[in-house]
Amino acid sequence: MAAPCRHVGRCVQRNGGFLRLRLEQPLSGRSFGLTAALQHAAEVHKESKEPVVIPRKKSWSSEAVLEALASTVHRDPTAYPYRFQDDSYLSPRTSAEFKMYSLSQESGRAAAKYFVNNNPKFFTKDFAEPHIPCLMPENTALLLEGESEEALRERISLRKVSASVQMYDQLLQSGTPVSMDTTHELLDLLCLYCDRDPVQEGAPQGVDGEEAEEETKRRRPKGGRAADPLKSSWKENNNAERIFNLLPERDTPCYSALIRGMVKHGAYMKAFNLYTDLLNNRLSADVHIFNALISAVPEVREKFNERWDLISELLNQMREQKVRPNLLTFNSVLKALRRCGSLAKNYAPQTLNEMKALGIAPSLATYDHLLAVFYKSASFGLNNTDLLQDVLTELEGRSFTCQDPNDVFFFSSAMRTCLDNKDLELGYKVHRLVEVGENWRLLGTPYQQSFYYGRFFNLLCMMEHVDVVLKWYRRIVPSFYYPNHHGMRDLLQALDTDNRLDLLPAIWKDIKSFGHDSKVDLVEELLSLMAREEHSPEVQESFAACALDVKSVLEGRSNVEWSTALLSHITTLLLRANKLQQAWDMLQLFKAKHRVPATLLLDHFLSVCRSCSAPQRAVELVQLSTAFCLPVTAGLAKRALAEFELTDEQRSILSEFEAAPEKED
Repeated sequence: MAAPCRHVGRCVQRNGGFLRLRLEQPLSGRSFGLTAALQHAAEVHKESKEPVVIPRKKSWSSEAVLEALASTVHRDPTAYPYRFQDDSYLSPRTSAEFKMYSLSQESGRAAAKYFVNNNPKFFTKDFAEPHIPCLMPENTALLLEGESEEALRERISLRKVSASVQMYDQLLQSGTPVSMDTTHELLDLLCLYCDRDPVQEGAPQGVDGEEAEEETKRRRPKGGRAADPLKSSWKENNNAERIFNLLPERDTPCYSALIRGMVKHGAYMKAFNLYTDLLNNRLSADVHIFNALISAVPEVREKFNERWDLISELLNQMREQKVRPNLLTFNSVLKALRRCGSLAKNYAPQTLNEMKALGIAPSLATYDHLLAVFYKSASFGLNNTDLLQDVLTELEGRSFTCQDPNDVFFFSSAMRTCLDNKDLELGYKVHRLVEVGENWRLLGTPYQQSFYYGRFFNLLCMMEHVDVVLKWYRRIVPSFYYPNHHGMRDLLQALDTDNRLDLLPAIWKDIKSFGHDSKVDLVEELLSLMAREEHSPEVQESFAACALDVKSVLEGRSNVEWSTALLSHITTLLLRANKLQQAWDMLQLFKAKHRVPATLLLDHFLSVCRSCSAPQRAVELVQLSTAFCLPVTAGLAKRALAEFELTDEQRSILSEFEAAPEKED
């Protein structure tokens, strides 16, 4: 069979051209439009005789498949953050639980890392593909024990501060020379950790709590953010200064390490004195020295004009020494200008123009400093958002990476400006920029992220329609934002503004879920909105069920102070739903909590008793009013005698209460 088939194939191939010509001839005479189609196909065939370039083989990374799969999965707005999805018992309901569970996870992760690093022999197998270095033990064991520069470099690479200093001293005592590169690395290590061994992850902290608190208060800048309590202060004549003074020759990197270390750890005046010593030795500074000194200017000068004069002097010295500034230089200038009062508005635009003239693109921190300069709520008009509008127009559609530690403050500051000026469109513009690419990573820590979404949600509640507010509410809660009691109050006000009070029972469930049911003022505002006016019977039934739920929750708390308004609102809601027995229980609670019900509430109760045909309850109401010594007792007794069908005993009791005020008179 194979041989005949091959023969037929060769015949078809040999006579293919002849057959094609024979078929085209009869078809050319027909009027089916095939001639033009064949001519067009021939032209396309001629035009396509271009060389076909076969692309080279594309090399994919080992994570390419995971990245492709990840691109098909979108965020679930109803789910908790991803970090909590491994353990269903660690699903936070409130911001306090979010903080506690997050710290618990980080503490457990640090403890596990500490155990792995201190017992590497139990974790020798690597099952991950590709290799994940952070899951394997860190190599912290010293392999070189002798006195040599290689042993010193090994200790420096492992960040063993004390061991590095000890080895350096041994090398000096033995007369072994140490290269300048190794000396630079040693000084960088000492100045970074302030002459202390870094605290190992998961290990007990080496700084006492009271000492850390006092040090934090002492080093906190005026009007600035709180200092890190684990930071150490620069000590006089520490190992970094001692080694620096022992050097026969000191170059710019040596000065740079010490100056940056002094600024980092609070020795600002010493940093400027050391810079003066550098100039006296006829050396030129590098850009890192100038960046550190500019950031320290507000700490060494009190007056605003003196601060700017010193900044200008440092910038002029940069030009004289032919040191090209970088992004952090200009950001340091703008950050220092934030503490220069009204001078900042004059010099901040000049700084930005100089920055652009040098071809340095601003980062988010640059714009954050500008917003802080021009949008101070106490000194700037709140109706001018032109600067933020121009900034967002320039940044629109761009994706950013972190270039400055202060980049993470931009979005929160921008949203605060939108909130202060009540500019909803500008707020939407800021949020669209957050959603571009991975810009959401620049929202900062979860604590900073809650500030951003809290301000955005507050702006929506003030300016947007309630349906849109609820759409955003379902979108960002709880996956991004856990509303505090102020945020829930803003939501209640938005529902009140657009007359959507029928949704209040659903909001109460969220209030209870988020742990805000202990905020009596928030619960009282919720009940006041439900009790303010009457609604349809279906809505009143849902309000009554909500009121009973509120009552049961508050009764379970021993430290709740029952106010008269709180008791009155719950009783009113129960009466409107004709829940007479539960309303009577609330009146008994008035007496137990030493509160006095209002006259209108008692009149309302009597009216419900009439509609429910409960004369005995009406008599008991008059007796309760007598126990409270209310002047309305006689009027209640008169109404009950006129509006109810009473027995002789009930009428006798009410007659006594009706006549009681007349006897007193």
